[in-house]
Amino acid sequence: MPVIRPRKTLMNPELRRRGIYILPNLFTTAALFAGFYAIVQAMNGRFEYSAVAIFIAMVFDGLDGRVARLTHTQSAFGAEYDSLSDMVSFGAAPSLVVYEWALKGMGKLGWIAAFVYCACAALRLARFNTNIDIIDKRYFQGLPSPAAAALVAGLVWVMLDLGYSGEEARWYACILTIFAGVTMVSNVKYWSGKDINLRRSVPFIVVPAIGLGYILLGSYPPGVLFALFLGYALSGYAIWAWQWLQRRKTS
Repeated sequence: MPVIRPRKTLMNPELRRRGIYILPNLFTTAALFAGFYAIVQAMNGRFEYSAVAIFIAMVFDGLDGRVARLTHTQSAFGAEYDSLSDMVSFGAAPSLVVYEWALKGMGKLGWIAAFVYCACAALRLARFNTNIDIIDKRYFQGLPSPAAAALVAGLVWVMLDLGYSGEEARWYACILTIFAGVTMVSNVKYWSGKDINLRRSVPFIVVPAIGLGYILLGSYPPGVLFALFLGYALSGYAIWAWQWLQRRKTS
């Protein structure tokens, strides 16, 4: 009499029962929703809300990884989910917002500029995921996608606050969008800030400096945020130029 053997399951039962950590993924979902909200508001012509939503997505994106490390809830699922959320919030959302606001009337050049940014954001995230174990943690290779998104969203926000329409600022928007996209996939190094130890004591002057920063940010958020991320985007090129000059002097 033949022996009937049980069919093998395609997946390990232990893997089927394994869940996901809810706390860090809540922040990732909030960042994803903020990016989705930015796209919806851009479709409705409320571009200021779109720009603010992208900055809110940045806040949540910065919190999810830190919460996961503090609570020891890192997982491969969380890393992949965070990357997909970043693609929506810092790839698709900024490109669609700036296209609807300023680039739509430029014809082919407009949608090409928006697509260049979106494609470069996808390439930047893919390269980051594949090189995460071999790169220097102190520096980013290329402009981080949240900073690039803040650069584009900051331009939209500050121009609207100054009373400029998208048509009046379309060339600035086009150049900045392409610049942000290309810089994301460049080899220019940017300081990551991951070597900062918050548990270590700092000089007293740091506390008033932080307070002054909050005062400046509260006085004019659009201009201060845009200037901050524009300076960060240019800092990588400034460091590269300085190192190139030093190499030429030594050679």
